[in-house]
Amino acid sequence: MTKASLLAFTIDCADPRALAAFYHEVTGMEITYAEDEYAAISDGTTNIYFGRVPDRKPVVWPSPDKQFHLDLQVPDVEQAAGEYVALGATRPEFQPGVTEEGTRWVVLQDPEGHLFCVCRRQS
Repeated sequence: MTKASLLAFTIDCADPRALAAFYHEVTGMEITYAEDEYAAISDGTTNIYFGRVPDRKPVVWPSPDKQFHLDLQVPDVEQAAGEYVALGATRPEFQPGVTEEGTRWVVLQDPEGHLFCVCRRQS
């Protein structure tokens, strides 16, 4: 069986250049390509590509229509979530990772409505 290696994860969006800039700020990954139809960020190992799909519609959260989401680790979940909201993300009302015991993760939506989770870095 031929084993494949992951080249990149591609996210469909209306504005690849803008979404690459958002995730560059969130992850610190370098913008390696930025055009109207296509953009990319990378840390030299992991690549996230952004492809223009002008009529893409974001899913409603919560919903069984969710097809994927990114999980990102940070030292302080609430601080990072606040910073990402200031960059243009939104924080939906439904938050399954926020309990009486504390915040385990926060669900956010990027400026185009893709879901991503901000998770506590495991020590």
